[in-house]
Amino acid sequence: MEQKLKAILVGAIINNQQHFSDSMEELYHLAAACDIEVVGKIIQKLHRENSAYYIGRGKLQEVQTLIAQKAADMVIFDDELSPSQIRNLEAILQCRIIDRTVLILDIFGQRAKTREAKLQVEIAQLQYMLPRLVGLRAALSRQGGGRGARLRNRGFGETKLELDRRKILGQISRLHKELEKLVAQRQNQRKRRKKNEIPVIALVGYTNSGKSTIMNALIEMYNSQAGKHVFEKNMLFATLETSVRSITLPDNKTFLLTDTVGFISKLPHQLVKAFRSTLEEVAEADMLIHVVDYANHNYQQQIEVTRATLKELGADNIPTIYAYNKTDLVPCENFNLERDCVFISAKEKTGLEQLADAIRQMAFTRYVNCELLIPYDKGNIVAYLKDNANINSTAYNSDGILISMECKEADYKRYQEYANTGPL
Repeated sequence: MEQKLKAILVGAIINNQQHFSDSMEELYHLAAACDIEVVGKIIQKLHRENSAYYIGRGKLQEVQTLIAQKAADMVIFDDELSPSQIRNLEAILQCRIIDRTVLILDIFGQRAKTREAKLQVEIAQLQYMLPRLVGLRAALSRQGGGRGARLRNRGFGETKLELDRRKILGQISRLHKELEKLVAQRQNQRKRRKKNEIPVIALVGYTNSGKSTIMNALIEMYNSQAGKHVFEKNMLFATLETSVRSITLPDNKTFLLTDTVGFISKLPHQLVKAFRSTLEEVAEADMLIHVVDYANHNYQQQIEVTRATLKELGADNIPTIYAYNKTDLVPCENFNLERDCVFISAKEKTGLEQLADAIRQMAFTRYVNCELLIPYDKGNIVAYLKDNANINSTAYNSDGILISMECKEADYKRYQEYANTGPL
């Protein structure tokens, strides 16, 4: 069995920053997700980070000693390092130096399954690499493939660094063009959904808060269809693909539920930028379900991180329900039933009916109660209403079928000529 890489974690508490211990614990789990064994941890309090080494020279000697004692292969820093910091640290510590951003990018690279996700991750990795070429220890491959991919050498004076820069920029450009084609397909799909007037509801939240579990629980509860489940697992960034499922409630109210990539503290801006086309599913949604890991002691901070990311995406003004998940892991208490909040356990399938009620109230506002008298020769209209409206009662009169129901305002206007008493 292949031996795990060993790592030392390094973090700096700058100006008594809050939630530092949570950030370091998260860094530990990020390393574990990359199959890296953490063998030591060093922390330093600073007024500001050292521009050359991130931490002070004295603390750097401690890191050097710990590397020798633990036979560590790498040192992982809890912040994004500058190119010069990486170069200086590698020169002194003589081992691989990576930061939080690299860990997250690596996890995304491992978990990407669809072509779109793979393109987005590769673009983000190249954008991270570009300003750090000087600090990279391993030389980049020189091979160019495909028509137009070979480099045109501008002369003997051109440096290896410039060749590498031009190669990466060309690669990013090619990947962007391929991604744009996939983005256009996604935009066409969104246009078709809007045309169908079906509300689109996006699950958002911190990574591992239970978004995919909620989606699967709702599918099982209301649309028991084989093969419609999405991947779920108790780990960071279990899925990167945006999944869309149609959910039909018992009263024939149908909505599209989308499961999106989770957020995390210090989410690399390269990823937000590269995944913008995927995350547009959030910005284009009619409503959000903000899933909160209620069992996490730091859930309030996770809410703020999610809100900040939504603001960056321009999705901070979309109507939102807060779904406090994993209540089965919280000691018994009287959950505060605040407005636009529900308390659920997706794993135990409790509170899902309350969530469905909250969705009804927020997403289906343009509905009316009415009575229509449909002639017997208009059976197609009756069939449509049975599939798309909530029928309260049906009476067979001499001049037609009297239907009392709740339906979309648009459907009422379409069949208004058959109105019996108008909207009730």
